[in-house]
Amino acid sequence: MSVPPPLLEIRDLRMHFPVRGGVFRRAVDTCKAVDGVSLTIAPGETLGLVGESGCGKSTLGRCVVRLLKPTAGQILFEGADLAPLSRAALKPLRRQLQMVFQDPVESLNSRHTVGQTLEEPLLIHGLGDAAARHARVRELLAQVGLPAGAADKFPFEFSGGQRQRVGIARALALSPRLIVCDEPVSALDVSIQSQVLNLLMDLQRTLGLGYLFIAHNLAVVKHISDRVAIMYLGRIVELAGADAIYRSPRHPYTRALLSAIPKPDPRARTQRIVLQGDVPSPIRPPSGCPFHPRCPHATDKCKAEVPALRNASASTASGVTPHTVACHYDL
Repeated sequence: MSVPPPLLEIRDLRMHFPVRGGVFRRAVDTCKAVDGVSLTIAPGETLGLVGESGCGKSTLGRCVVRLLKPTAGQILFEGADLAPLSRAALKPLRRQLQMVFQDPVESLNSRHTVGQTLEEPLLIHGLGDAAARHARVRELLAQVGLPAGAADKFPFEFSGGQRQRVGIARALALSPRLIVCDEPVSALDVSIQSQVLNLLMDLQRTLGLGYLFIAHNLAVVKHISDRVAIMYLGRIVELAGADAIYRSPRHPYTRALLSAIPKPDPRARTQRIVLQGDVPSPIRPPSGCPFHPRCPHATDKCKAEVPALRNASASTASGVTPHTVACHYDL
């Protein structure tokens, strides 16, 4: 059976920002926020992207939907490279790629009613007459579990979870095929997070959506993802199926993140791995492996050579599970 082509393929993507200083604000250095990332997302798949704050995961997500123009690399959406396209050339493709932002307060216009917010993408792309647009707004509200009367209210009249449902409805307005979810539940109460995650999963099953799900909480990512990519200082350091990541992590950084997940059973005891020091600056990243200053297993080779993502797949009863890791050693 032939494997379908990926919905999204990222090839060696880099996003470098100039650091300016001096009286004339000249570029004096470079911040390597994303530094050579390659990923794929299949139709209907959820790829979880995990890492500490400042690792570049949100920047990567904004590059995917072309809110940022990458410094180098390719963003292939159904074979079309989005990276070099102009704003005008991107417009028809934006219907296929949308984003749900982290903060449901800041991402919604407080002066627009919910109905105006949901109708705006339809107006921009010239879709339907007034009656058709209003019907689409009602349909979107029903899809995310909000009453039709919500269209006449303003964002401040809703709770945080309800506002995020509005943000999800806005992302659905143009019937996209891929949605970048940038920490969509991190600003919500724990009791509401599962409701929003279940909504996203239900929408995926119904509409066949692909997700790039960005988070720093591995427990949340496990609930929704098919595969998980671990990001550190602008690079992917491990990539595997969600079960494989949690069952047999290969990278020391992944193991440290997993050890920090709280256990629901208060009697359970796990060995917490406490990393020393802070995340290095992406302006002056360390030589060799970017993780070596904090890694308990680092050697001179780690300080000198950058490890490439290598195959670390293991055979199971169901076959070979793809697993890649950027580490010089089998730990």
